[in-house]
Amino acid sequence: MEFTLVQTGVVSLLPPLLAIVLALVTKEVYSSLFIGIFSGMLIYAFATGGSIISSAAMTFDMMSSKIADNAYMIIFLALLWAVVRLVSKSGGSEAYGQWAGKRLKTKRSATLATSLLGLLVFIDDGFNSLTVGTVMRPITDKLHISREKLAYIVDATAAPVCIIAPVSSWAVAVASEVSEKGGFNIFLSTIPYNLYAILTIAMVLFIGLTGKDFGPMKAAEEKAAAESLTEKASEENSKQGAIIDLVLPLFVLIVSAILGMAYVGGFFKGRPFSEAIGENPTAGLALGAFAGLLTAFILYIPRKVMTARGFISDIVHGIGDIVPPMLILILSWSLGGVCRQLIGTGVFISSFVSSTSLPLGFLPFLIFIISALMSFSMGTSWGTFGMLIPIITMICSADGAGAYLIPSLGATLAGSVYGDHCSPISDTTILSSTGAQCQHIRHVETQLPYATLVAVICGIGFLISGLTISPWLSIPVCLILLAAAILILNKINFRKAA
Repeated sequence: MEFTLVQTGVVSLLPPLLAIVLALVTKEVYSSLFIGIFSGMLIYAFATGGSIISSAAMTFDMMSSKIADNAYMIIFLALLWAVVRLVSKSGGSEAYGQWAGKRLKTKRSATLATSLLGLLVFIDDGFNSLTVGTVMRPITDKLHISREKLAYIVDATAAPVCIIAPVSSWAVAVASEVSEKGGFNIFLSTIPYNLYAILTIAMVLFIGLTGKDFGPMKAAEEKAAAESLTEKASEENSKQGAIIDLVLPLFVLIVSAILGMAYVGGFFKGRPFSEAIGENPTAGLALGAFAGLLTAFILYIPRKVMTARGFISDIVHGIGDIVPPMLILILSWSLGGVCRQLIGTGVFISSFVSSTSLPLGFLPFLIFIISALMSFSMGTSWGTFGMLIPIITMICSADGAGAYLIPSLGATLAGSVYGDHCSPISDTTILSSTGAQCQHIRHVETQLPYATLVAVICGIGFLISGLTISPWLSIPVCLILLAAAILILNKINFRKAA
């Protein structure tokens, strides 16, 4: 069935808001997302002369189209989770946990090690979320770091890192949106203005060093400290497992994923690497996961770490483990499709940008707020900046507004990442909770105060950078405000506990 975009005005906000509120209130994600999708389809059907029956039919049409559009991502997730299951059953995860546990003996060291790994795996946010969570979970469990804290670190070093990394699928996506204005050079110019990414990374490192948690995260950490999260080794796990059984398959997977993205994008045919990796990154990731699977087979079977029958059985069980979060992803993709492709949620919100009559100095601040609302409600940062960047470039093409282009683009990217970071229907948020094996709604609840604190301080920063047309005053001011706010909130939280 062919879908046509219709403008439904303020009503277009109802489906994403309904899904988000229901998920937070009921703690049940699947039905909340489905109700959001179906309500969007009802709005679309009534706006185009359809019926309730056609709404139901179109709901499943949208879901099937999103499965087709994201087929490579689904294949990648299935293969990756098969590798995760295999390295666990081989005894490699347990051996690595014992080895790392002798070197990472404190919460601080484990937290910082997790953050560092997140900063290093910057090619793709979804790949980052699953890889870092899988590798570090045995260690953080052993040191009684909560799954909520692990999920936050994983999420905070995924999209916020990718959006300021020159070599990432995100950089290519942004550069392609402003190709007529200078493309990659424009993207590089926005990095100092991307206050949300900079402050989020700073917050992760600051809390890792000081341990000054607050709000629901502090409660989760206190609960984890009082009980053991360490999973007992299954009796079925191989007793012959070694560190190499974890490290080598994942190392091959990472390297092959990068090479796979380059291959799919035409790097080996002369295309620049920075462009090639953004052409079809999920296809490259699938190649990398398959290479990791083959490596595990070659590594385990000849050494009799596991039998061939057990190897195949673990692949099937691993794919089965990813089905529940994969269903959440399919539902969130479908809800995003309804909002963007059918009822015009993004178009309605972005119209505020082009119709604003505020002084140009306030433009970055306003754009940050609007892009954050769009990204949060649609669960996508790429879709948000894809809609807003053409509008921003048009506004800043007017006489006297050219100087505000870079600050405004930086605000667009920052707001897009904030909304994506804390939205319960964002695929990165879902994959972060999956990688950390944390209940999804618990991840959203504990992360939201942290992300929102950074966003509030970013708002102040964008007021400063908009008025000065420079990031160099706003960055130090925001870092000082962030550190002070964390210390104050931790102290207030401590007093309440006392």
